[in-house]
Amino acid sequence: MKRAGKESNHAFMCVALPKKGLFFKSKARRTPSELVGQVRHLLNYMLRNNEPREAKRKEKISELSKLFLEMRTLLYGDSESEPVPETCSQLTKVFFEGDILRLLINCLPKLDLEARQEATHVAVNLQRQQVNSRLIASDYMEQNADLVDVLVLGYGDPNIALSYGPLLRGCIRHQVVARHILESEHLKLFFDYIQSPNFELASDAAATFRELLTRHKSTVSEFLSRNYQWFFQEYNLKLLDSPNYITRRQAIKLFVANPHKPRDVAAILIANRSKLLQFLGSFNLDRGTHANLPSIRSFTVTQVKTYRLNSVRLAATEEFEADKAQVVKEIAVLELKDTPFPALEKCGIAC
Repeated sequence: MKRAGKESNHAFMCVALPKKGLFFKSKARRTPSELVGQVRHLLNYMLRNNEPREAKRKEKISELSKLFLEMRTLLYGDSESEPVPETCSQLTKVFFEGDILRLLINCLPKLDLEARQEATHVAVNLQRQQVNSRLIASDYMEQNADLVDVLVLGYGDPNIALSYGPLLRGCIRHQVVARHILESEHLKLFFDYIQSPNFELASDAAATFRELLTRHKSTVSEFLSRNYQWFFQEYNLKLLDSPNYITRRQAIKLFVANPHKPRDVAAILIANRSKLLQFLGSFNLDRGTHANLPSIRSFTVTQVKTYRLNSVRLAATEEFEADKAQVVKEIAVLELKDTPFPALEKCGIAC
């Protein structure tokens, strides 16, 4: 019996262990078509139903968040695998052919923050994915320009603005989208959005405005050649001459302190160089700024509880003076390499 026991033990020790995954298969990843199909189903569910049961609603949102996270992994890769170009192309194709972006934009206000972030990451990435060497997202946005209007108007709702903003900037990478906004009445709304007392909203709107006016130089130059009069009047009246420090700081950095400014903007700045330098010389924080600093303070206190208002004022003054010095230096050395802007003699902008 003892010998048999030893043989039995020896036999046990010699048995090869099963390789990982032989009996326990890892969960197979869904295909792009499967992912898009399930996302479409859940987005339609969220749009059709005002689910009274909070637990059920959260369950559906959690499912959506996981699906978008899985899409994001396909697009960006993870610690175990790199993104596969063919898979990215397939996902892009079925996403736009299925009109998922429209469903997503309409449904985004119904999602929680985590699901919004995951969905936005995916939608922005898909804007730059190519299918057969073509940006099909550009074609889609041209055929669905009304979605651009929805995104721009989203800045009017603080609850959704910070989700729509990054998505809008992702769309502006397409020239057709930038042209659509520049030629629409909605462009004027940015002069109001940037003045918002909500610091984060105003900063996000300024980032979008900057992207709009610097991404496609030929489109912006064409726009300014036809609209520079009213545009810079609005720019001066609502932004540069604003009593709000944040707004004025955004304004001077938007065009002047911007290495990617369109040539027509540079030409206008050169034509008004002396006026600008005189204007900036007397441009300081005494013009009602401190009365508007609570918006800065409220944002800062959220981040650092121990901040004092005087510290905020001091920091704001130092940052502003540094920005102003940079702007003055740039204007002083600004020059055009090409022929002057032909319509400059008509420029009646008061700087």
